[in-house]
Amino acid sequence: MKKIGFKQITLLLMLLLVLFIFALIFEIVTHSDISNLTANIVSPEIRFSIKLSLLTAALSTLMCIFVAIPVSYALARYDFPLKTLINTILDMPLALPPIVSGLGLLLIFGTSTTGHYLANMGLKFVFTPAGIIIAQFTVNISLMIRILRSTFESINPRYEHVAQTLGCTPFQAFIKTTLPLAKNGIFAGSVITWAKGMGEFGAVLILAGATRMKTETLPIALYLNMSSGELDLAIAAATILICISGITLYLFERKGGMATLY
Repeated sequence: MKKIGFKQITLLLMLLLVLFIFALIFEIVTHSDISNLTANIVSPEIRFSIKLSLLTAALSTLMCIFVAIPVSYALARYDFPLKTLINTILDMPLALPPIVSGLGLLLIFGTSTTGHYLANMGLKFVFTPAGIIIAQFTVNISLMIRILRSTFESINPRYEHVAQTLGCTPFQAFIKTTLPLAKNGIFAGSVITWAKGMGEFGAVLILAGATRMKTETLPIALYLNMSSGELDLAIAAATILICISGITLYLFERKGGMATLY
């Protein structure tokens, strides 16, 4: 009888893990029959949650792209004092539980001087949809920076040097050479950031609250309906999030290219 070796053990563990994850997803998506699931997905509450989640995740992702491109480029290309410390601080939201980030946001935008100042200017983030965007941005910006930094580091700076010798400014050289070469990393980072924004719960709950038909994103809808015993609506929200996650991971794997998370 052939002995079970290291290769077989690792493959067996991998298979068991796949079956475990598949069982989690299968239990959720098959809990309700198709007609019941469809009826719950098109209910006013879930449709509102889908629209709000799509809008806030898209806006927070645009904010992440706008900020992460110059920041990650600076980290990838330049040496400056305290770079390691700055890099560690920028990575902090990755390690922090989102609920802690939400608490920090609530303290900043709540009853603090900054919060009062912004509120007087009409910028209210506590218990508002705008708070959802800020919470998603805060939790996801570190991930976006990580992905884009690895993308820029993998691109040879020689292209920019050649462009500058031909008369381009540093900014023009970046726009014409490095940025086009980084398109796969930017796309992959945007997709995974958007998906994480769609699924963000802890920071959103603390800053924007859980108010039906106001700050009710898909994760908040799942939480509210589970809390009130509306399991079918919760299953509908969970099923949509699972579908989004599956599609997103597929696109990330297809377009990730040189981008890596760590």
